Amino acid sequence: MNGVHDMGGLQCFGPVQPEPNEPLFHAPWERQAMALTVAMGATGQWNIDQMRSARESLPPAQYLGMSYYQIWLKALQDMMVSRQLVTAHECREGQMSTPPVAGVRTLTRDAVDAALKRGSPAVRETSTQPVFVLGQRVRARLMHPSGHTRLPRYVRGHVGTIHLIQGFHVCPDISSRHRHQAPGPEADVGQWLYGVRFEGAELWGPQAEIGLAVHVDAWESYLEHA
Repeated sequence: MNGVHDMGGLQCFGPVQPEPNEPLFHAPWERQAMALTVAMGATGQWNIDQMRSARESLPPAQYLGMSYYQIWLKALQDMMVSRQLVTAHECREGQMSTPPVAGVRTLTRDAVDAALKRGSPAVRETSTQPVFVLGQRVRARLMHPSGHTRLPRYVRGHVGTIHLIQGFHVCPDISSRHRHQAPGPEADVGQWLYGVRFEGAELWGPQAEIGLAVHVDAWESYLEHA
């Protein structure tokens, strides 16, 4: 979707200002927010792309007024309410008032390390061959999906070059569909994934920095022959 999260190339927010020696977490609650998100993801009630879609779907004023982990927490709350794991009242009050939902998978302390090492693998087997080859010129499709996508708005319609073929991966645009229900087999659809290099002048015109290039991971359905 064309939401406020897709800020690449927008001048109104000013340049990115990297924080020197930035810590992993700026406050203890951010560490807890990360832990909650990982623990709840292990329930299997949603996948990573559905969660990303939930963050991107927050109202623009709310999204822009929140910090990184505040966005994580609000999206997590919304997903938990949509799955009836908690109620909106419980979230407001910070107190449990209904029994736990039976049959929901939980992440125990002794399983955390293994779960983090395992992650959420997105590589899938395929008997197909990639449509595009290394060095080929391709155009990012000019598209405006209403749901989640990983194709940045600023590369759409522009021409780049395939510099990596990264394998056959679950397509996030398909995986994130039906955000308000637990993912089923229909969400596990793979496509070839490419690394595409876009020259700065192609994206930004003559005012681009000399030698600038942007590398984008692009699923096959994002691309067409140039």
